[in-house]
Amino acid sequence: MLNVISTIFLFISTIFLSNSQSLNQYLEEAAENNPALQASFKGYQASLEKTNQVTLENPQLNIGVFTRPMELLMGNQRAEASVMQMFPWFGMLKTQKDEATLMAEAKYEEFRQQRNILLFQVKETYFLIQQLQNTIDITESNLQILKSLEELAIIRYQGGNTSEAVSSVSSAVQSPSRRSQEGSDNGMGMGGGSSSSSGMNQSSGNGSSMSSMGSGSGSGKLTDVLRLQVQIKALESDLQQLEVDKRPLMVRFNQLLGRDKNEPVNIETDVSTQKEMGWEISMLENILETNPVLLMLEKEGLVYQKQGEMAKLEGKPMFGLGLNYMMFSPRPESGMIGGGNGMDYMPAGMGNNMVMPMATVSLPIYRKKYKAMEAESKLYWEANERQKEDLQRNLETEFETILVSIKDADRKIKLLEEQIEITEQTMELSVTSYATEGSSFEEILSIQRELLDFRLNLLNTKIEREIQFARVETLIGI
Repeated sequence: MLNVISTIFLFISTIFLSNSQSLNQYLEEAAENNPALQASFKGYQASLEKTNQVTLENPQLNIGVFTRPMELLMGNQRAEASVMQMFPWFGMLKTQKDEATLMAEAKYEEFRQQRNILLFQVKETYFLIQQLQNTIDITESNLQILKSLEELAIIRYQGGNTSEAVSSVSSAVQSPSRRSQEGSDNGMGMGGGSSSSSGMNQSSGNGSSMSSMGSGSGSGKLTDVLRLQVQIKALESDLQQLEVDKRPLMVRFNQLLGRDKNEPVNIETDVSTQKEMGWEISMLENILETNPVLLMLEKEGLVYQKQGEMAKLEGKPMFGLGLNYMMFSPRPESGMIGGGNGMDYMPAGMGNNMVMPMATVSLPIYRKKYKAMEAESKLYWEANERQKEDLQRNLETEFETILVSIKDADRKIKLLEEQIEITEQTMELSVTSYATEGSSFEEILSIQRELLDFRLNLLNTKIEREIQFARVETLIGI
């Protein structure tokens, strides 16, 4: 069984590349420390002890002492002791042990299922935290875009040179991967810390002077600046709420790992997986061969078959072998032969103890009980077969549903990546047009919102794809 599980695990590892080293470490920690899983494993260990409980029935020892000696021909009987050992029909003990072993194996499959559910919960919670953290990063990136646009709008309103501001917006619009490739050492991180603070300072510093400028000092509009400031405030509030939303997920994650709720959690933000399709042809066969619930039902079916065999064997006679030991004391001769005083003559007893071998056989003549036991086990086995058939169909349906979701996610990811790339280019062109020709600012805000939606949808789709892969791994079982 352990060799089969190891082979399955290696097969899964070949198909599904690990998400991250830290996630694998968390999975190992959860498997070792989760209290509910430990309780399930203890239950499996307890079921193993059932096999050691299959033995012969205890022998029976009977001891009797006479309050008055019983006068017998051999002497006065003082006490009697007997011991008897019953033996079941041939093969009964082996069948009982086989049943206990199969029940323990079914308990192990139940433990495997609980472990798979736990590991899926750990993965799902990990991905949700990852999703939330990336949402924060995307929101911060979008906040940087708005602050750069605010800086551009202020410069246009004041009639200054917009070339540097356009470059700042273009850099903020670029996706994080493009920024890391083009200039990881230029001081602009995910949130664009330095330019963000400078843009914010400039925004707050110009707030008091805008009213004294009038509305015609430049080619821009004051309303553009104010609308951006409203959106910036809203995004900053959203960021605060996202940070608050992380707390319950962190607590649940630590609870699944069986550790203190305040333990720090290290989450990798990269969600670009390398899992490729092409495994779906043979995967369903592996699910039907290794799914823990299916294997548990299979073991239970074998248990019902063994119970049917035991019912037949219980309808056979049981044998008993024993010894009876009788203790006598010598008795003197009494009475007279032919005496006429009414006393019967009693010869002397030697008082020798006696040992008597004994054998007994049970007679199971009431057959209705045993026939009902056989019929019961047969009906349970037939019900088990129907459950297995239903579960197999449900597994096939669930796998096909997950497969459709994964393929749909792959299509959406490809589409969203192309849309993001085009939208980024459109955004940069629109910003340049706004800075040079004074085109509609409403168009820029609309494109900015589309870019934010595309990035969030891409993140959500990737996370959902990871969760669906985790569901497949749960169906296979480890």
